[in-house]
Amino acid sequence: MSIACCLPVVECVYCLACARWAWQRCLHSGDYDSETWGVASAAEFEPVPRLCRLILSVYEDDLENPQWAPPGGYGMEPRWVVHRRTYEHTNGHAPTYLLYVDHRHSDVVLAVRGMNMAKESDYAVLLDNKLGQRRFDGGYVHNGLLKAAEWVFDAECDVLRDLLEKNPGYTLTFSGHSLGSGVVAMLALVAVHNKERLGGIERKRIRCFAMAPARCMSLNLAVRYADIINAVILQDDFLPRTDIPLEDIFKSLFWVPDVVLYSSLYSLPCLLCGRCLIDTCIPESVMLRDPRRLYAPGRLYHIVERKPFSCGRIPPVVRTAVPVDGRFEHIVLSCNATSDHAIIWIEREAQRALDLLLENEKTMEAPEVQRMGHEITVTRAHDEEQQAALRRAVALGVADVNVPSTYGTFDENHTSEADEASPPLSDSGRRRAWDEWISRIFEKDESGQMVPRR
Repeated sequence: MSIACCLPVVECVYCLACARWAWQRCLHSGDYDSETWGVASAAEFEPVPRLCRLILSVYEDDLENPQWAPPGGYGMEPRWVVHRRTYEHTNGHAPTYLLYVDHRHSDVVLAVRGMNMAKESDYAVLLDNKLGQRRFDGGYVHNGLLKAAEWVFDAECDVLRDLLEKNPGYTLTFSGHSLGSGVVAMLALVAVHNKERLGGIERKRIRCFAMAPARCMSLNLAVRYADIINAVILQDDFLPRTDIPLEDIFKSLFWVPDVVLYSSLYSLPCLLCGRCLIDTCIPESVMLRDPRRLYAPGRLYHIVERKPFSCGRIPPVVRTAVPVDGRFEHIVLSCNATSDHAIIWIEREAQRALDLLLENEKTMEAPEVQRMGHEITVTRAHDEEQQAALRRAVALGVADVNVPSTYGTFDENHTSEADEASPPLSDSGRRRAWDEWISRIFEKDESGQMVPRR
């Protein structure tokens, strides 16, 4: 109609909208996601490259004669390896992992490797999830990753308890990459809720570092557990930004056999572009109110090494925050979106970033007492930032978020998880429980009246 009237209004509006979307998407750089965040300190970022090398060591068949060691080696003692579990040991319930006692850093580490593209069991773990399928501690989590974490915890909790008892004061660290990052994030949740099976370890001694994390938990859990879970993201990595169901991603990559070569070349780019269009059109406030939507877990560390329209890489900068809105919501259309996901690049750039942080802080090197005071200050700042994130989540209407009591009297983590473990009593059940409780306190005298028991 508009063309017939020589006024192509609808077509012009459509073309302008498409041009605006393409302009925004093509110019959106990974460093925009964290441009308002603070810079991490060397003390808090120090474990990252070391744990990346531990994850890389899981790929080795013989640590005495490594084949793929990074420059400088893995920095570990093979004699401190407790054991290494392969797919033959896990029977496909979890990826390969390694248990290591780091006596240099007073740390017991469980490191999980990334996805093995040749193992169907890894695909089964990723695809075992539907939107809103699994609840945990008042939020939603990825079902397959939680099941894998529960299997690992049941298999290793006795060994971990013995190691922590033999090495008092050591921290317990879970670290993983890609698929393994989702497993260790769930493992941290399970460990916090089963501390008695680990010898009653304090929550502050449990920590998790998820490299290139998958979106595996709802926003309320991601913020509430930011004190123990840390997610490390390199520049444009696509996985932490992709909330597409993993089933759709892998169906697009691995189609029916007779058309796999043709469809996989086009279906995934179309899927990602469609996701970009949806992210552009749907307001973020609407996404935040969906309690089933999954996010990257915990406190985020973003390694930025490229700027828009810059030639080559820049000295890496590490930014950190506990964001609520703007939490890596937009996919970056970049040729580095997949290479930034590799654990080798994450380890290399994390080490470069740590060296720069140490060099910048070397000129202001303080005595040991002042250094310990600085670590306490960083911990206090992180706690305050997490509390601010919780208040921000409440203000934005994020589901199932409660700001904990400032007096520390109540257990802020007591939510519907306990209710799911023990279903509510019926009226008759409540009456029976009440009668049993009364019978323990009172008894009937000779006249038939209720009197307190002697």
